[in-house]
Amino acid sequence: MANINIYIDDQLKRESEMVFEQLGISLSVGITLYLKQVVRTNGIPFELNADPFYSAENQSRLMIAKKRMEKTSG
Repeated sequence: MANINIYIDDQLKRESEMVFEQLGISLSVGITLYLKQVVRTNGIPFELNADPFYSAENQSRLMIAKKRMEKTSG
């Protein structure tokens, strides 16, 4: 057996433990299940998305709107 040391936010740990407790498993088993899914799917077992607010397209629209507002207010 290997040992992994990780640092996470105290609140996240407490909340995770509560969820896993409701499922009848420990935090360690929950993390092991996650890692098994990583191996099984050969990647992160869920979709990762960036906040669309920060997309280049949205930032461009915001800059155009800002310039328009500056013209009308000044």
